[in-house]
Amino acid sequence: MSHLPPDPDVEVVDALPVPLDATVPARRDGAPSPVPVVRQAAAVAATSFVAGVAAIAAARAVRNGGLRRRPRRRAVGQVVATRSFLVDVHLLAPRR
Repeated sequence: MSHLPPDPDVEVVDALPVPLDATVPARRDGAPSPVPVVRQAAAVAATSFVAGVAAIAAARAVRNGGLRRRPRRRAVGQVVATRSFLVDVHLLAPRR
């Protein structure tokens, strides 16, 4: 081990391990603890990831022809005829 003079471009950090049950000490300047901000950032990142995965899944489903539909079940009896009616209902205001 040689004793070289410290390089001014290199930052020297004295790191110590933090026990798992350690609590965040209160700041002396009265500012709020940064822990809620970290939790909020993690929640935003997780939500963004889930939204991105959902968007990719939706895009792939549209590209591949949409959602797969189950085949219809056959009717119990034989259908002889079908009639379709379009009903248009108008609600009128009372006359004054």
